[in-house]
Amino acid sequence: MSDSDAPGGRESPGIRTEPDADADAEVQTDADPDPEFTHPRSPSSSLKSEAKVETGTGTSTSTSTDIDFAKVFQALPSPVMLLAPDLTIISANRAYVQISGRGLDELVGRFIFDVFPDSPTEEASGARTLRTSLERLLATGERDTMALQKYDVEVPDRPGVFEERYWSTVNIPVLDADGRVSLIAHRVEEVTALVRAREAAARTPGAQHASLTTLSHEDAMTADLLTRSQELQELNEELRKAHARTHEVAVTLQRAMLPGTALPRHDFAAVRYQPAASFLNVCGDWYDLIDLDGGRLAAAVGDVVGHGLEAAGVMGQLRSALSAAIRATGRPADALTTLAQHAHTVEGALATTAVQAVIDRAAHTVTYSCAGHPPPLLAHPDGTVELLDTATDPPLAASDDTIPRTQATVSYTPGATLVLYTDGLIERRTEDIDQGLHRLTASLKHHHTLPPEPLADAILTDLVPAPRRGPDDDTALVVIRL
Repeated sequence: MSDSDAPGGRESPGIRTEPDADADAEVQTDADPDPEFTHPRSPSSSLKSEAKVETGTGTSTSTSTDIDFAKVFQALPSPVMLLAPDLTIISANRAYVQISGRGLDELVGRFIFDVFPDSPTEEASGARTLRTSLERLLATGERDTMALQKYDVEVPDRPGVFEERYWSTVNIPVLDADGRVSLIAHRVEEVTALVRAREAAARTPGAQHASLTTLSHEDAMTADLLTRSQELQELNEELRKAHARTHEVAVTLQRAMLPGTALPRHDFAAVRYQPAASFLNVCGDWYDLIDLDGGRLAAAVGDVVGHGLEAAGVMGQLRSALSAAIRATGRPADALTTLAQHAHTVEGALATTAVQAVIDRAAHTVTYSCAGHPPPLLAHPDGTVELLDTATDPPLAASDDTIPRTQATVSYTPGATLVLYTDGLIERRTEDIDQGLHRLTASLKHHHTLPPEPLADAILTDLVPAPRRGPDDDTALVVIRL
């Protein structure tokens, strides 16, 4: 069997690279740059790196090193191919070109599954499994390890003839500054020889002896581990599917318990809800808009600490209770005091945050109260943005809820904009929440003249990570033109 193929056509509209004319030349092994592997989309060539080296005398000296990352990429012993997010091939190192049996000009700029189509046999699943892994990486922004994979490869210069091959594959995302997947490093190790020897040993009487004579002890153990890893991968795939089904049910339940995002009676308001990309964070947020007497409007958002179906159920109970409380009292502080007392009777409601506001259009005022929630923002017609953080109390069920909560009232000029939101809009794992709040303030200041619907879209575009990866947490947003 020849090690001449590797799983990876049409030309991709997103890639415009012109491979060198000598791309089929013999692979070089010296340290000099190889023109065969020099392409416009290849990794950047060099970077100067400085490091401090301890001398052992308590002092340190600085050293400067020029790192040629193109050479590093080509010198890697593992076969690695670089893919764009649209799954077209950007580049490949020498090891990958050698194991694939295809020149770089046959790879670069082409859709991976055009270069490496699946075998036409009914049981073939290599391309489908690899595509699932790549799409999962693009959706989550996280590395995906495939363990053992059977991916039969078409023999070069023999169209329609496929050779049985086995691979251990890791797909690694490269993220840009905004957390978007900008590049995929597709690393493969061929294990066909190990798998075939292991299978042959298993079919031979005295299989243990056969395995040791066919393979070294280390290779026999490796083949066995690869087989076990394939079994674990199949179980993991079933768990992923189960989580996906639970995620879908939870999101459906959440949406069913929230008011519709289309508000024909309130063209001055826009609402948005985006569930988290991760199952572990979905379904704790809610929003509400209620018409009160005297032309007043009540607006609220809240966030349950839990996740999944449990959080969706708690959210539904608390949203309904707050809706009833604000209708009965008409005062944000009284409504949240009542809700906090009720939260003690709801399992999973501990530390829920919420903000309730009442807009009086006749008096041109906004009265609000926060229960441990990020403060609403009020954008005035002149573009100044006011942080409504005067009336802030602890989260629900997290303190002595017999103590009345506070509320504050601010005046506004017609044409101002009130924004309520949950922390999924501003919070990121790698930064202080104040940075997200400053980002939201800047976005609102920049876009405040837009009508509510496009303003809500502009804010989400500025603050929420790209759809390929999705937000880390639920995001609820309410925009009201006053």
